Parts: sequence; C-alpha cells; structure tokens
Amino acid sequence: MPPRYEPRRLEEKWQKIWEERRLFEAPEEPSRPKYYVLEMFPYPSGRIHMGHVRNYTIGDVVARYKRMRGFNVLHPMGWDAFGLPAENAAMARGLHPASWTYDNIEYMRGQLKELGYSYDWPRELATCDPDYYRWEQLVFIEMFRRGLAYKKKAPVNWCPRCETVLANEQVEGGLCWRCDSPVSLKELEQWFFKITAYAEELLADLDNLTHWPERVLTMQRNWIGKSTGAEIFFPLKDGGEPLTVFTTRQDTLWGATFMSLAPEHPLALALAQGTPQEAAVRDFVEHWRAQDRSRGVLEEITKEGVFTGRYCLNPVTGWEIPIYVANFVLMEYGTGAVMAVPAHDQRDFEFAQKYGLPIKVVIQPPGEELRAEDLTAAYEDEGVLQDSGSFSGLASAPAREAIAAFLEEAGRGRPAVHFRLRDWLISRQRYWGAPIPIIYCEKCGLTPVPDKDLPVKLPLDVSLSGEGGSPLAQLPSFTDVPCPACGGPGRREVDTMDTFVESSWYFLRYACADYREGVLDRKRVDYWLPVDQYIGGIEHAVLHLLYARFFTKVLRDLGLAQIDEPFQRLLTQGMVLKDGAKMAKSKGNVVDPDELIQAYGTDTTRLFLLFAAPPERDLEWSDQGVMGGHRFLHRLWTLAHNLLPDIKETAPYQGTGADLPAGLGEFRHKVHQTIQKVTGDIEDRFHFNTAIAAVMELINAFYQGVEDHSQEEKALPVFREALEAVLKLLYPMVPHITEELWEALGYNTSLQLTPWPQAQAEALVEAARTVVVQINGKVRSRLMVPAGQSDREIENAALNDPVIQKWLQGRPPKKVVVARGKLVNIVI
Repeated sequence: MPPRYEPRRLEEKWQKIWEERRLFEAPEEPSRPKYYVLEMFPYPSGRIHMGHVRNYTIGDVVARYKRMRGFNVLHPMGWDAFGLPAENAAMARGLHPASWTYDNIEYMRGQLKELGYSYDWPRELATCDPDYYRWEQLVFIEMFRRGLAYKKKAPVNWCPRCETVLANEQVEGGLCWRCDSPVSLKELEQWFFKITAYAEELLADLDNLTHWPERVLTMQRNWIGKSTGAEIFFPLKDGGEPLTVFTTRQDTLWGATFMSLAPEHPLALALAQGTPQEAAVRDFVEHWRAQDRSRGVLEEITKEGVFTGRYCLNPVTGWEIPIYVANFVLMEYGTGAVMAVPAHDQRDFEFAQKYGLPIKVVIQPPGEELRAEDLTAAYEDEGVLQDSGSFSGLASAPAREAIAAFLEEAGRGRPAVHFRLRDWLISRQRYWGAPIPIIYCEKCGLTPVPDKDLPVKLPLDVSLSGEGGSPLAQLPSFTDVPCPACGGPGRREVDTMDTFVESSWYFLRYACADYREGVLDRKRVDYWLPVDQYIGGIEHAVLHLLYARFFTKVLRDLGLAQIDEPFQRLLTQGMVLKDGAKMAKSKGNVVDPDELIQAYGTDTTRLFLLFAAPPERDLEWSDQGVMGGHRFLHRLWTLAHNLLPDIKETAPYQGTGADLPAGLGEFRHKVHQTIQKVTGDIEDRFHFNTAIAAVMELINAFYQGVEDHSQEEKALPVFREALEAVLKLLYPMVPHITEELWEALGYNTSLQLTPWPQAQAEALVEAARTVVVQINGKVRSRLMVPAGQSDREIENAALNDPVIQKWLQGRPPKKVVVARGKLVNIVI
C-alpha cells in the first residue's frame, strides 16, 4: 500500500524548504539570460479571491517553467495599497486606513505563501510606504520642472459619492468606475500630467507590441484617437477672437450652415452674455453638464440645442451662421466647437430639421445628384465637390489636402492633427494617497518641495469623516509650512495623487526595491526591464496599461531607464465564473480559496484553474472539475509509490530506444511525444489545459504500460525515465506533490534547479504501435503493428490475430472500423 497522500502536510513542508533555501530570490547575473514575469499587483482588500488565484497561478507556472529552462527569473509581488476603497472601508469599521491596509497585506501575504507561489519576497513593496512614494514625488517634481505636470482650472468629472475627481478613463458610461454613481461636471483647479505630449509616440509604438492581444491594441488606438484634418477659423460677426473648429471633412466646408458648441465650451456662456438668450443658454448648459454624455449615450439621445444669440462667418462663403450650444457635441473631441454641415453629417441633419436650419449639398455621390429638399438622411460618404468655389469637381480626398493648404495660405486655418486623448487628471480630493509635493506661496506661486525634504509624508493623525473633501486641509501641522524659495508663509497642496500613478511604475521599482539613493538603480533596471511577460485583466487595457506606457517613456526621458515600452508580452486572463456569472458576494456564488485549499490542497486548486480553460478565456467553476483534479493527483501519487520499490535504485534509461522491445519502445515514444507536446503548449501558447491533458493521457498509458510490460527487460529504466519526465512536466503546475515524489526517487535537489526535459529525436520516431481490438465495443485483444501501416493492413492484422479468430469462431464480421490507426472495432 502506498503511503497516504496528505496534500496540506507536504505543501507546508515544501513551502518551508523553498523559503529556507531562498530558491526564488533572483540576483542580477549578466552571464545568464533574464526573464521577468509579473502579474498585476493586488489592492489589499482583505482576502484573495479566485480571480487572483487564477492570475497568480498562471504567472507562477511561467516563472517555474522558465527557471527550469535556464533563465534567471524575476517574479516579484507587492501591493497597490493607496486609494479610496481602503479609506472608505476603514472609515466604515472605525479604523485608520493605514492599519486597515497593513493588516490586510499581512493576511493576504499569508494566503499567497500558502498557495506556494515562487515570489522573490525580499523585493516586496507597498505603494503606501513613504520609501516608495518619496521617489514618485521626486518624479512629479521633475515633471513639474519640465512642464509635464501642471495645474489649471478645468471642468472635471466629479463623483458626489466618492467626493473626488475622476479622470476621463475612470468614467464608464457616465458612471463612476468604483461606485457606479452618476458623474457630473465641476469646475476646479486640478493637477494634470501632460500625457498628450506623448500621444504620437504612444500611438506609433503600439505597432511594436506584437505580443499584445489585438483587442487591447485596438482599445488603446481608439482611446488615443488620432484624427488628421484641419483647424478652421470662423470669425465672430461682432468681432473678437474667432471660433476655431477641428474637422476631418474640410471638403464639406462650403456646406457649413451653423456652428455647434459643447455645453462645457468656455464660450458657451460668454457668447450669450447680454443677449436675450442668456438665461436659456445658462439653463441648457447647467442641465447638460450634469448629464451622461458619453459616446454611447449620445448616439441614443434626442439632439437638442439652444441659440446663443450670436453669429459667426463661414470663412469661405461669408455666410452669417448662427452659433448654437448642442447636447451632442463633446468638449473632449477637437476644440469643442463643430462646424455643422447638415447635408453630410447625420447628427447635424437631425438638428437642422428640428430647428429649421438651412441644408446645403456640397458633395455628390458618383453617378447621382442629391437635392437638399429631397434628403431624408445625410450623405456622409465621399464623393465629388460641388458649389465649393475653385474646388468644385474635385474628389473628396485630394480636395481635403488642397483646401487645408488654401486655408493656411489665406490665414483662415491650417492642416492639423488632433487626438482624442486628453491630459491625465491626477488630483484627488481624498486622504489615502501620495501627497503632491507642492507648496503655495503668495509671493513665489507654485513651488516644489526641495528634494532633501522628501518624502512629504502623509500624516497619520487625521480625523476621517468622509465628508467635506480631504481631511488634510483641516490639519495646520501639515498645511502650514514656510515657502522653500523665500521663507515666507506657505501652504501645502492638500490633494493627493491618483493611485494609478503608483501602479504606473511599480514594475520598474521591483528591479531595485532596496535602492535608497534615487528613484531607480539604472544598472539593475537596465538588466531586468522590460517585463517579458505581464499578466492581468482586460479591464486595465486603457487605464493602467496606457498610463504605465506613458510613465515609462517619461522615466526614459528623465534618464532613469533605457526602455521605450514596459511590457513585451501581455496576457489578459479571463474571469472565473460560477453559474454563468462573475463571482460576487451579492450573487452568493463565491468560492473561498482558503476553504478549497483546506479541503483539497493547493496543488488541486492550481490544477483545476489551469486545466478548466485556456488562460485567456473565462473559466466556469465546477466542483466536479476540482474533484477530478484531486483524483488525478491521487493517481499520480499511487503510480509513483507503486513503482518506487522497484525503480528507486534503477538509473533512468539512456539509450536511443533501438534496443527496446516493440511495446516498451512504443510507451517510450509516448513519453517523448508528451514532452514535446507539453513544451510546445507552454512555450508557444500558455495552453496549460492541453499540456495537463497530455500528461493525464500519459499517466493512463503509464498504468497500461506497467500492466503490459513490467516483466520485460529494461522496463524499469524506461519506467524510471518516464516517471522523472512526468514529475518535471507537472512541476510548474503542481509543485508540491512533484517535489515530494522527486525526493522519494532519491534526489535532494529541488525540481526548480533541474533542467526541463528534452524530447529525444530518436524516441519521437514511432517504430511500432499498439492497436486495441474490440468486438462489438468490448476489448478482446491488443496487437503490435509496424508504424506507418494503412488502415486496411491494420484491419487484416486484427482479423488474423489468433485471439480474435477464436472469438469470431469462423463468423464473418458485419463491419470493421479502424479509428486513427489505434483502434479496431469488429461488429458481428
């Protein structure tokens, strides 16, 4: 009888051994190829959930596999520890966010260690640690000095429930990304990072990210939103600065019959001032500024507007055209002012019909003639220009280029490129975040905190009520400081930084987490970066991943790194579902990892999450699947211990296979075929599910091989070779049970330090194969046939087999089916 398989006992044993031997710490070794694998670090919410476990298990398999392939692997872990959720959760429990956060980190670190992940724990960092954010503050100051960090008054997205500002990327369908509350616009002085200075490079470098999912690349391209067209100046009828519009369809300029402004446009109220329309415009602007006007919603809402009482002039026709404020115009696109061409834009067409505005056709489709009075919808495609001065008769594409040049020469416009991307708003009016290192002085203005005075520490002696904005503003011991430039009275900035700032560079800091002389140790950063494999959810496609790319380029330009892009490969893993829905307490479908580990062990938990679906797909939870994985590990345990008495003192087979009997040679062929399959599945595709399936199939063949060939010469060396291969192939997925069995084979070196198995070319050449022969679906015989035989030859061999002839007793079969050259079913 094999000893009892006790997963919790041996998991604790091996986790302790790994820690004592410091197997997963990765010093820089320039003589070895490096591999940096990283999962997106967690927010310390209190407990690890199954989504975390799946994410981190995928990363751990890659890390362990790459170590066995000879790479010097960096696999760190840390905590995205600042943010509003911690502040709110702590207040709800009457705790300080710091104690809440650090208690959660302590608990979750224990959970991660219990799961056996091969993290380089000495590199652990928490973004709420002053030793981390002091360097972030220094980067902020350098960005401020270069004009990449600035403060301005702007209409911003305001979440009334969170009582803070949100970046555009944090508003999803008009709702706060955290709490789903409706977001309104508010005019505030805010800090921004000038991400738009990198828009062109951020867009162009997407072409170099050939190992990122196309879906993520598309989302970033759309968010950056490059448009090539022209800026056109529309003079105001009564004088003053002209209105500037941006359009990609300057070929329709001669058809512009009115002007539309976004409700947020700074001139929306100013133009109406002193006109009979002033009150109506003010009411309209206030109403629509508070509404959800995201792109998806705008497609559905009724097009509405209000006349400002003012006119501008079409710069090429001289027409006086009315200026409206319209609910379908977005400030984030172009200049927030749109020349309206109702014959050639559907939204303008609907608006013009509603308000009785003129419609003029200036683009004709090939072979047709459109008349304004006959239009039932706008013609938005390209065509040939008409009634467009000297440009009439030109096709749309060449006309656009010619018109842009004409406008520039006439001083009425210029060719232009615009981006949908807007500067990153980083101010937050809450407490639990990194302080912005700026001091206000009436004499000197905005003054950065001197480098020697960093970090500006977040004070812990605050009263948190959740009302009235940041509690820092009520703390004179924090706010009242001398101006570092003149020594006069100064006041600290009380906004804190968006927590996405911390997560935009943590992966660089892991390379030198113990460095105290500056932001980054350039030598170590240059060795480890970029991250070779990054793993996380698709929900971060625009927010975190775009910000991280931007920050990396800034740090490069500050001389702190040499890379252009932070992540070479990106895997966006699917969600873990139960009963068809994402796991959530509110749905009652949460599976607690702790309970699963106690019941089945860490290896079973890992095995199920890897086997149930490819990593990029959503995974449907299955209790039966968990139990199936547990049974498989029991089969592995039993097989190994049944073999151990006979093979422990036997050396693995070392030959080419030419000296083996046919059946044993076929089994060895299966072993090396599996090595080749598993290696390809992990190396090329991260298809751990098919890799595991291949090993399961090998285990079945192993049981059969022991039954059929255990008495043959050289069977024991072949079985020893096969078992060692199985343990190596499974080690990245289920490291605890495989380490235990490896030790039982007599080895005192961890599998982590053992080379990955190589498929032997000679063994991959199939010499003979076993064919299973059934009669009416029941196995009656097995026979060896030479490799390469046809189905007809295999059928003849089966019918001539003495065992089968005895069963047939001279009766002719009704039907014979040969399946994949390995199975014959005879129907009688």
